[in-house]
Formats: sequence, structure tokens, C-alpha cells
Amino acid sequence: MNAASTRPGRNLDRFDRAILRILQKDNRTPQRAIAEEVNLSPAAVQRRIAALEASGIIVANVAVLAPDAFQAAITVVVEVHLQNDRSSIVEPTKALFRSTPEIQQCYYVTGSAGFILVMIIPDMTSYEAISRRLFADNPVVETFRTLVVLDTVKAGLEIVVPDGT
Repeated sequence: MNAASTRPGRNLDRFDRAILRILQKDNRTPQRAIAEEVNLSPAAVQRRIAALEASGIIVANVAVLAPDAFQAAITVVVEVHLQNDRSSIVEPTKALFRSTPEIQQCYYVTGSAGFILVMIIPDMTSYEAISRRLFADNPVVETFRTLVVLDTVKAGLEIVVPDGT
């Protein structure tokens, strides 16, 4: 998602920014309600949203599910240290983590850790099996550290949409 920083700029005006703020809170807000709030016609709002999607500024419209809606869910944060930072090790590891459904978020980071993962798992027995496969029995993983989340204080993907300059 950091591709936006290298994206050729679409100049966002105050209407685009206002629309983005509304959609980040609830992307099911009717376009007529958005139009009233930002003082545009529904057709203009529809065109702007389509342009924001086409430019890649809006990357997805998704439903956010409650992790415990289907079974007891545990959130774990895992710090993974690789043997080294060679691309021959890092790139396959990225692919492995991308393809693991239990990994909700994966960050390749600076500092002593190679990756920080956020995982949603049904129980600790499942985590034990997953951690063996992904970390303990993985020859490129030097060490890993697991932090079990006690309480989700804040979670979200909303970003600050700054006022235009």
C-alpha cells in the first residue's frame, strides 16, 4: 500500500479530500448523502469516486469482519528475524507470508527485525502448527518472537487525509 508515495499525482482538491474522509468511515454512504455533505451533485460525486478508484487512490472496497464472529479468535503479533537480508531470502519469505491466510498484515521493516506480522488464529493449538511451519522449521528464519494481544485498543486502516495546500 505504500505505492501511493510513488504514484504519479492526481491533484486532490477539497471535494476529493472530503469524499475520501467520508468513504474511509463508511464506504456504503449513499452518494446522494455524500453529495449533500460536500455540496456537489450526486453525478459529480460518482465521477470523482470513479476517478479516485481508477487512479488507484481508492484501492479496495471491502467488508471488515469481526474476527470472533466465526470462532474464538486470537490476535498475535510476530517479530521475525531472517538469517540475512539478501533478496534470495527476503523475496520468497514475502511470498510465503502473502500466501498465508492467517496473516492479516505483514510489514518488511528496518532495524533488527525483518518482518512484523499480525495474525488472526482460532486458538493456540493452531498457532503452534502455523508457527512451526512458518518460523521454527523454516531454515531462513533465525528467530521469531510472538506477542499475544490481550485487548485490541484500536485497529483500522483509515489514514489522515490532509487539507489541500
